[in-house]
Amino acid sequence: MSKVYLVGAGPGAADLITVRGANLLARAQIVFHDAFVEPEMLALCPQAILVPVGKRCGQLSSSQRFINKRLVDAAQRYETVVRLKGGDPMLFGRADEELRALEAAGVPTEVVPGITAALAGAAAIKQSLTLRGVARSVAFITQAQASNIVTDSVGQIAPTSSLPNAHATADTLVYYMGRKDAASIAQELIAQGRSIATPVHLLESVSTPRERIFTTTLAELADHQSESWFNSNSPLLIMIGEALRSRQESPVQIQAADAVLNCSATEIDNGLQDLSVFANSRRSA
Repeated sequence: MSKVYLVGAGPGAADLITVRGANLLARAQIVFHDAFVEPEMLALCPQAILVPVGKRCGQLSSSQRFINKRLVDAAQRYETVVRLKGGDPMLFGRADEELRALEAAGVPTEVVPGITAALAGAAAIKQSLTLRGVARSVAFITQAQASNIVTDSVGQIAPTSSLPNAHATADTLVYYMGRKDAASIAQELIAQGRSIATPVHLLESVSTPRERIFTTTLAELADHQSESWFNSNSPLLIMIGEALRSRQESPVQIQAADAVLNCSATEIDNGLQDLSVFANSRRSA
């Protein structure tokens, strides 16, 4: 029986796809791939028919309904069909729409996760998205809007300017597809109370040979000072938060967090670590 696999290509580099994903590419008869999938990734499936179905802002793209139909049609002709999506299929990848269409047609499916760009971005700048004493939460946000009209509780069209950052309350924020709104993102975050000195990292084509990184602050981003750096042909990631401040700039925060833990250490009973027998004969390393 034929099967459609939604495979995460990862952030860009061909060797960052999962082993399972690479194995599926090697035996697929047809591969429907996103626009930003690297040529080196597609070289992993030389035997397959390659069908580009990516979406690019401001450029002619396949409609999602047409992509759904092509996947269903392919499942009737080929045993192994791969829908290769950038990053992870379940994050900003319209996987739900494709899965619904395939399930409605009775086509077996499987989702193979991939490394999302935010995690590759954190690795590229060598900064953790979470940080003890500084950041306990992370939000992945997209500026892309659905094509349908958004209305409020009384049926009025909601102003789109209030939508993108409505839930931007996490300590560390990672914006996907936010190039054209970069300055307005920063302006709104400052209006919400974020410090103008909050670190910002802009990453283009993360994990690929074309990777570029620009480090700035929320104030400079709000003042359009980064726009001349942007390359409109590359996918952009905007990473914002105190956890992203360089280690050379923030030793005091780490020391403060350690001090809080050390103050309470004397109140902990460490006697249990010296016991060799545990209740119910259960042992723990």
